[in-house]
Amino acid sequence: MSGSEEVLDAVRGLLPGIAERARSVDEKGRIPAETMRELTAAGVFRMLQPTRYGGAETDPVAFYEVVREISGACGSTGWVAAILGVHSWHLGLFADEAQREVWGAGPDTLISSSYAPIGRLTPVDGGYEVTGRWSFSSGVEFASWALLGALVVGAEGRPVDFMTVLVPRQDFEVREVWDSMGLRGTASDDIVVEKAFVPSHRAMRNFEQAQLRNPGRKVNTGPLYRMPFGTIFTSTVTASVIGMAAGCHAMYVAKMRDRIRLSLGGGRFVEDPHAQVAVARAASEIDAAILQTDRNIREIYEYAARNEKIPMELRLRARRDQVRGTERAIQAIDILFKTAGGNSLHRGNVIERAWRDAHAGSVHVANDVEHALSMWGRGVFGLKVEDNLV
Repeated sequence: MSGSEEVLDAVRGLLPGIAERARSVDEKGRIPAETMRELTAAGVFRMLQPTRYGGAETDPVAFYEVVREISGACGSTGWVAAILGVHSWHLGLFADEAQREVWGAGPDTLISSSYAPIGRLTPVDGGYEVTGRWSFSSGVEFASWALLGALVVGAEGRPVDFMTVLVPRQDFEVREVWDSMGLRGTASDDIVVEKAFVPSHRAMRNFEQAQLRNPGRKVNTGPLYRMPFGTIFTSTVTASVIGMAAGCHAMYVAKMRDRIRLSLGGGRFVEDPHAQVAVARAASEIDAAILQTDRNIREIYEYAARNEKIPMELRLRARRDQVRGTERAIQAIDILFKTAGGNSLHRGNVIERAWRDAHAGSVHVANDVEHALSMWGRGVFGLKVEDNLV
């Protein structure tokens, strides 16, 4: 049995407990430390981590399967597992000195993020000084480091570069502000940094990252670290949303199987042809989302394994199908929510919660459908495409 299969088996054993705690996670707005310890012990956060630092360095398709399984049991828990898990991959793109600083204290050190270029970077001797306040840092309460987006400000006060910097917990403050309609348990609070020093090895230009010229490739030579950030990170977000839809579908079928209608002439719900069509449509949308996104990741991984240049056409197709994957998942969950009737409206109902979580996840910048589809259209028409999320 491969390492990724062992993680998947371990996670499946945890799903009943995660599902049982899902309502409490939603109501309290926090994932219990017990759950995080279980996911850590199962190896979830090390799946995309370099083997040099105790990771599994696995195929990302296996990671996405694990993310979908967890997200199906609890959207908030799956989202945090996905986001914190993919940061282990992102750190592998940084200079080795940065990796040693994080994982030298232990291979289970976790990293949160807020990639929007909110921060201000001022060049100083040996690196930068960073200041800013970032929002939407999912799972930050469990993180010892944070990856933060920031703009380098030139002499005239104008932005001259866009970078991601790695900041330790002692250099930032967490402001508990998260109060959302969905993904409530992710505790995606704000991060505040005031004039913290960031050495050069803990800063990476987003342009060079998009060009696959990251410094981590010098030490992490496997195919996983030759894959684009714009593919790996965005697909991670979508995998969680697809998992929420798949979990909702399974719960829907289980709950509706024995339901007796009290209106519309009564009778068993499962004998209604409209209900039968609804579950079929929803399942087909979910399957299509998984098949397309996994196919693209596999093809990109194969190029990386051969150490060949990944065609821009494939990178654009991966983004196209990734946002469509999210869109399909939302379409599926909308079908189920609508046909479940009034029973899906009660607060705490598993269908209602999954609907809220999936819709909350769909508004992440990685799921900007029109923008990603427009990029693919530009590419297919032979126009130049410049974007850091490709």
